[in-house]
Amino acid sequence: MDEKDIERIYRSFHRKLQDTSLDFIRYLYKRINWEDRLIGIKGARGVGKTTLILQHIKRSFPNPDAALYVSLDNLWFMTHSLEDLIEYHYTHGGTHVFLDEVHRYPQWQTLIKNLNDDYPNLRIVYTGSSMLEIENRQGDLSRRQIVYQLAGLSFREFLDFEYGMKVPTYTLEELLQQHVSIAMQLVGQMKILPAFEKYLRKGHYPFYKETHEGFEFRLQEVIRQVIESDLPAVEDVQYVTTQKLKKMLMILAERVPHTPNMSELYKELETNREQGLKMLYALERGGLLALLNNQIKNYKSLSRPNKIYLDNTNLMYALSANTDIGTVRECFFNNQLKVLYEVFLPMQGDFEVNRKYLFEVRGRTKTFQQIKDIPDSYLAVDNTEVGHHNRIPLWMFGLLY
Repeated sequence: MDEKDIERIYRSFHRKLQDTSLDFIRYLYKRINWEDRLIGIKGARGVGKTTLILQHIKRSFPNPDAALYVSLDNLWFMTHSLEDLIEYHYTHGGTHVFLDEVHRYPQWQTLIKNLNDDYPNLRIVYTGSSMLEIENRQGDLSRRQIVYQLAGLSFREFLDFEYGMKVPTYTLEELLQQHVSIAMQLVGQMKILPAFEKYLRKGHYPFYKETHEGFEFRLQEVIRQVIESDLPAVEDVQYVTTQKLKKMLMILAERVPHTPNMSELYKELETNREQGLKMLYALERGGLLALLNNQIKNYKSLSRPNKIYLDNTNLMYALSANTDIGTVRECFFNNQLKVLYEVFLPMQGDFEVNRKYLFEVRGRTKTFQQIKDIPDSYLAVDNTEVGHHNRIPLWMFGLLY
C-alpha cells in the first residue's frame, strides 16, 4: 500500500482530533470500560458516537499515533483495503483502532472477528447503526465483545451542553423520593421551564448547535439517511421498501400516539402483516419510532405493538405541523425512561416502569382520578417547577442519565 495514500487517512484523523472539543462529554463515556479488547458502540444516527470515540482518543493518548480512527463510509475504501491499513498501523507501533460506521463495510462482523483473532495485542473499538444485530452466525462476536448503546441527549445533558449547568444523574427511586428537594435546588439556579421547552423542540441531537435555524431540515435529512442508507447497509431491502418506510413514518407522525389498526395501515402501505411488522421494528431500531407493548418484546417473533410513538419529541416537531402537547409529554417521558428502565403499557395509567411504578403524564391541572388508589402510582406533571407528594414535574424525568 502506498504510504502517501495512508498519510491521507492519518491527516484526516488528526484534523478531526484537533477539532474535537472536550468541553462536554456524554453520559456513556464513564460507563465504558475502555480497557476491553473489543468494544462496540451502537446508536441512532446523529446522537454523537463519532465525537465520543474522538474524545476518548484525545483524552487518553499522549501519542496519537498509537491510535487510528477511520470512518468506513470514506470513499477511500472503495479502492483500498482496510486490512492492509490496519496491518500498516500495527506494524508501525499502533495499539488501538477505532472503526466508525462499521456497518458500511461488507461482512463487517467477519472482519471484526478476524482482526480480533489476527492481532491479539490490538484493541478495537467500533461504532455502528442502532439497527445492527449482533448474531452468532456472522462471526460469532457475541462472546468476544462488550456492546454499549448511546442514546440521544437527556434533558440533564442538555442543561450542561447548552447552559453549562452541571446536574448529577439520579436513579428513578431517588427521584421519586427526593424530587421536591432536588427541584428546589435546581430551579433556584435557572429558569427550568423555558429550557425544557427548548429541549423538547431541538435538544435531543447534539448537532442542533451546528445548525441554528436549519435544525428541522437537518433532522429530516438524518431521517432520510437512516432509511435510505443505514437500513440497506444492515438488511437486504429494496428501493420500494425504503419508500414505504418513509410513507409509514409520515403516516404515523400525523397520528401518534397511535393505537394501531394494523390492517388499515398495511392497506395504506400496500403491504402484508409480516412486511408491515418488519418495517415498524426497523424504524424503531433506527431510532425513529418507539413501540410500546404490555409485555417484553421478542424481536425473533414480531408482534403488533400496543401503542406507537415517535422516538423523541424533536422528531415530532420536525415531521408534523400539528403537534399535540399531550403526545409531546408522553413521548418525552417514554424516551427518557426507556434508556435505563423497562417501560410497558399498563391496563390503567399511561406507563408502567419495571413492572412496579405506574405513571400518568398530564398537564398541571390534572388529578390522580384514574390511578389514585393504586400503590406506587405517580403523576408526571408538565408546566410545573416543583411538585409535591406523588406529583412530580415532568422535566425531572430527564435527569436519569
